[in-house]
Amino acid sequence: MDRFDAMQAFARVVESGSFTKAAETLHMSKTSVTQLVQQLEARLRVRLLNRTTRRVNVTADGAVYYERVVRLLADMDDAETGLSSASVSPRGRLRVDVPSPLARMILVPAMPAFHAQYPDIQLDMGVSDRTVDLIGETVDCVVRGGEITDQSLIARRVGDLQLGVFASPAYLERAGTPSHPRELEDTHHRIVGFLWARTGKAFPYAMRLMGNDASETETIKVQGRYVLAVDDGNAYLAAGLAGMGVLWLPEYMSKEHVARGELIPLFEDWRLDPMPLYIAFPPNRHVSTKLRVFIDWVAGLMALHAPLASPRDA
Repeated sequence: MDRFDAMQAFARVVESGSFTKAAETLHMSKTSVTQLVQQLEARLRVRLLNRTTRRVNVTADGAVYYERVVRLLADMDDAETGLSSASVSPRGRLRVDVPSPLARMILVPAMPAFHAQYPDIQLDMGVSDRTVDLIGETVDCVVRGGEITDQSLIARRVGDLQLGVFASPAYLERAGTPSHPRELEDTHHRIVGFLWARTGKAFPYAMRLMGNDASETETIKVQGRYVLAVDDGNAYLAAGLAGMGVLWLPEYMSKEHVARGELIPLFEDWRLDPMPLYIAFPPNRHVSTKLRVFIDWVAGLMALHAPLASPRDA
């Protein structure tokens, strides 16, 4: 038995809750993973996992051992990446999940430069706006807009998405151009609904009217009515471009369409709070060199496209 392989297999089973998922992420057969864990248990003379037909749960002894194994594997990774060649060129597989518009418009177009700098990193990028189970799906990190409500995760704020309100010329020709956000509650106006993964529901947007001295003079929340709601950012943008309703968009998603006349800004005297953008990862997931350089790379991109707002701007 290779003790390193056995410990790695055990840790992955604990994180994914499944021998099958662990085998997939380790590129091993389920039989091999099972045998490694069984051999590890035999060597330690303790049961590390309770197995059922639906789920694998860690025992009390297994939980204690898991914490030590994670630290040991992290130390081994540090020892390897501390070598000069590894430090210059981090390597290995990295699993991340990012919002679909961010991937399409910012991250993927910049990927050739990332690959040129880090040719030995194999990046598996999930592209979605869903809530990802980082532990169960063995994802190294996620990039997400909005506040991180899961307090068990470690999160780094890497950007602030400046928001605006927009509609297509076709929509405005049909429904008229609203002069006040409250008009979006009228029966003849429609928004495009966005179903947030955390709740599965659309939620109202808070808007503030700013006076000439930059003081707030009025605050309202706009819910609006929709005939179409989606849970994907690219589909949301496409619906707005097709004239299905009014949109709330980050500047990076709207600017090219505004420049081409495909979207018209609305309520430019009103302000929306910027949406924070975070990179989050589990506290027990070692921040390896490859993960660290990816996080720094994303932060660098967002400094160009959606820089952190100063307190005065927020």
